[in-house]
Amino acid sequence: MTQTTARPCEAVPRSDNPLALSLNENPFAPLPAVRTAIVEATAVANRYPEFFPERLRRLIATRIGLPDEQVIVAAGATGVIMQVLHTVTSPGDRIVLATPTFDGYPLFAQMARLTPVAVPLDHQGHQDLEAMAEEAADAQVVVLCRPHNPTGTVAPAEQVRWFLNRVPSDTVVVIDEAYIEFVHPAYRLDFRTLVRRHPNVIVVRTFSKAYGLAGMRTGYGICSSQSAQALWAMQLPFGSTFTSLAAVAASYAAEDQLQKRIHYITAERVYLHTRLRELGVASTDSHANFVYLPPAGRPWRKAFEGTGLQVRCYSDGGVRITVAGRPSTTAVLAAITKSVAAGA
Repeated sequence: MTQTTARPCEAVPRSDNPLALSLNENPFAPLPAVRTAIVEATAVANRYPEFFPERLRRLIATRIGLPDEQVIVAAGATGVIMQVLHTVTSPGDRIVLATPTFDGYPLFAQMARLTPVAVPLDHQGHQDLEAMAEEAADAQVVVLCRPHNPTGTVAPAEQVRWFLNRVPSDTVVVIDEAYIEFVHPAYRLDFRTLVRRHPNVIVVRTFSKAYGLAGMRTGYGICSSQSAQALWAMQLPFGSTFTSLAAVAASYAAEDQLQKRIHYITAERVYLHTRLRELGVASTDSHANFVYLPPAGRPWRKAFEGTGLQVRCYSDGGVRITVAGRPSTTAVLAAITKSVAAGA
């Protein structure tokens, strides 16, 4: 009888691929202490995790300075968003979205059988809050991304406050802060005050981007106690793993090291933006871990064809490029320089 030897999955991606710039992943592998915590947690992989993730909820709530009952957790920001939609909407309800937006939102709307209402960005790549507020008057949910994906722009705090005062109190406002750790503190919202003054607001965050834990699928939502109670009732049993809990705890403990990585990425973003400007290439004022090249009459997709670089291309010719290490930046600039020189 022939025995077969199990081999590791060959589809596992490289953690340091300088060409993988399409998903806004953190270019760094998890910190050594985080990796150690994850490995140690696998020792109990034969056991079920908590029925509901109370410990993870408490850990996050304590970290951000809110009571446990104002936090929900799920499988990434996408899991939180789907939990919200399944809780507060019915088939046929309207959801207001900017366009373009995070690729997941149209899919989420389809899965929840909602009617998406797309509001175009303004000419500077900002969400049109006035138009979105008007559409929200007849919608169950409106999504505000801050920073916006794919442009990286940040709606000013005073405009957000105006927007929230215009949206009906029975319309749920999802504020997607997936990239908030890359935003300078001066531009961040006071989320505690927001959810206190606006019980219809749900702030969504993730450990996938700045924390570099995209593969762990861990996100959380911040909202009023009443909203959280309804959302927690939709919590998936055994839906959060021991490894996720260990990774989050270890990441919090290594905050200083994580901040150094965030600083590196934001500095590289500034460098790339500056070099693009020197080439005469316009990009939006991004506050995230990516830059966005508006089409501006130039189909940027062609600039990256045959280069091996994986960037997110949009139907109008715009391109979103994840900021990674200097080798990635150099490859991006080489492709764009060649395209500009060729007049493509």
